[in-house]
Amino acid sequence: MRFALFLFSFFLMTSCYKGESVDLIIHNADIHVMNDALDKAEAIAIKDGKIIEVGPERQILNKYTANRIINAQQKDVLPGLHDAHGHIMSLARQRQNVDLRGVRSYEEMIRNVEKYQNKNQKSIIQGRGWDQSLWNQKDLPTHHQLSKAFPNTPIALTRIDGHAMLVNEAMMKFANISDSLTIEGGVVDTEKGILLDYALDYVNNQLPAPQPEDLKKSIREIQDELLAYGITHVHEAGLHRHELKIFQDLAQSNELNIQVYAMLFPSEENFQFANDNGFYREGNLAVRSFKVIVDGALGSHGACLLQPYADSATYGIMLQKPEKVQEIFQRAKSLGYQLNSHCIGDSANRIVLRTIDTLMIDIPDHRWRIEHAQVIHPSDFDLFEKSRALPSVQPTHATSDQRWAKDHLGEDRLIEGGYAYKTLHDKSGMILFGTDFPVEDFDPFATIHAATKRQNTANEPTKGFLPNEQVSYPITLKAMTLWAAYGAFEESRLGSLEVGKQATLTVLDQPIEQKEGYAPNYANLTIIDGEVVYDMDGDL
Repeated sequence: MRFALFLFSFFLMTSCYKGESVDLIIHNADIHVMNDALDKAEAIAIKDGKIIEVGPERQILNKYTANRIINAQQKDVLPGLHDAHGHIMSLARQRQNVDLRGVRSYEEMIRNVEKYQNKNQKSIIQGRGWDQSLWNQKDLPTHHQLSKAFPNTPIALTRIDGHAMLVNEAMMKFANISDSLTIEGGVVDTEKGILLDYALDYVNNQLPAPQPEDLKKSIREIQDELLAYGITHVHEAGLHRHELKIFQDLAQSNELNIQVYAMLFPSEENFQFANDNGFYREGNLAVRSFKVIVDGALGSHGACLLQPYADSATYGIMLQKPEKVQEIFQRAKSLGYQLNSHCIGDSANRIVLRTIDTLMIDIPDHRWRIEHAQVIHPSDFDLFEKSRALPSVQPTHATSDQRWAKDHLGEDRLIEGGYAYKTLHDKSGMILFGTDFPVEDFDPFATIHAATKRQNTANEPTKGFLPNEQVSYPITLKAMTLWAAYGAFEESRLGSLEVGKQATLTVLDQPIEQKEGYAPNYANLTIIDGEVVYDMDGDL
């Protein structure tokens, strides 16, 4: 029978008794309350956007009446899922340009650019998403084929991780990129046409910016896609002031249906915003954190390591000088703002963990976060417990990076401290899961599969990547609900289906726990503050 939302009074059910009136009842459900005790329930009553009671089927149906009653037909019901590290704005920008995700060769990349240009006729071409590891190529590409195919049109193509850029000769000329150009925290290689880390900003700041209305349109489309997966909350991992303004506009016009916890880049404009507004909330938009990028990405040899890469003489790149890190950290502390640090390499992680431990010793509940925490020196895992920093990781990074992680790190360093999600949880007592989209897909069920099975959506590798670091289903679900809410200071409102909290939840189409390999899954219904915002059957 088709799963449906019954938008009418159950006359036969309610005529036999007089119960307390609520707005919505969900019953015949497998409700994962996601509280500390991991309780289960069968029915839930909702009124004025909040949870009134969760409990047994008979108890809820006998106690309450409602005009809207959902028979969940034994489907899983979860709190609305969080993506604890995503980039809505980056994805919105990407959708204005050439999408290069998943291209299998340099030649295919050029064909995609040609198709885009034939359709759009741009004077300057921008794109993102290429990953040379999908081309059976270890080294970053060079510009020569791109320059030959497009001798006159400036082109900037950003790698999937956002930390490397391929530019053609026309772009080098347009942006005044030469051998004499030096950029602190960045690398410029004119022979290859490759830029790393802060060198990307030098180019991006000279390129045409998308129009705010185009970005708003893309954000509205993206949030609909997120809701179809049951994702109701995104921790937006880094915004400039003008980008925050776009989210503010959407929130003020009630067009921001998902809940966004925004991290601000530590610019003077954003520090002034925090000073003027304190902890900011407008509709579904909340701001009380900064995001600092401490090192580069592992895939482009930019993550800062204590010892050189196994396949390169480089140690990676520290994007912030230690004194600058200290300054940013002190200013965030003075404002009472959370600070979330992008740290991928073991050197970057060590520096930041030690700084947090020293600086935040007098604040027991600071909730400062390490974003990514991909490579940790074995002696530094205890620093997560000691400093009380929260690890915020992306399980699908592990299953994507497994193609080349051993080459970059070497076997010993990989095994001892790479993508160590179980160890991080055990040391911290808590862990947050996100996807880093658009670097990865925001499919939360791919995240669950990667965390619990250590496999990608093709169920590779067969025995799992570093299988000793897989985590259980309960830990995984908490990392995407209750603990993610805690990491955004939202645990009193969201993250579990407990009395008094906001009625933000999803009814899943298929069982949450797959017995075999990865299988696609979606939300059947997504509800925010008691309102149905997505219905798979289109019966809103």
